[in-house]
Amino acid sequence: MSLGKFLALDKVANFFNIIKQNGGIRGSLYKLYRQDELKDGTLIGEDKFGNKYYENPRYFYGRNRWVEYSDNYNMNYDGSQVPAEWFGWLHYKTDLPPHQDPSRPKYPWMAEFTENMSGTTGQYTPYSTTRSKVDPWVPPSKSA
Repeated sequence: MSLGKFLALDKVANFFNIIKQNGGIRGSLYKLYRQDELKDGTLIGEDKFGNKYYENPRYFYGRNRWVEYSDNYNMNYDGSQVPAEWFGWLHYKTDLPPHQDPSRPKYPWMAEFTENMSGTTGQYTPYSTTRSKVDPWVPPSKSA
């Protein structure tokens, strides 16, 4: 065992590498505020919404692939903002990222990706033409 490993100097070097890769102290604090953790890894790709996908095989299986959501979402990001092709890569359904997979189907009838808008003003609200079964009570007018 070397003296550097005994004094944990490799851990200190790894810490400074993570700070450097995340944009220095200011960038690291910003990412720590948004994502609650700092990681270092290789950029695998980016989708059309600006989300970036990373991988680092040093981490445990299941934690070694992650997404950093675009700054356009601010703090309102959730899992439904990941397109299906990247979802498959993140969850180990395929080892090839979407831009490297030649067998990925793309047909004209396939719908374009949209995020889940539930709980927002853009949510789907059905319009009903049927009369409701329960009518609200309306107080009698005082003019009678």
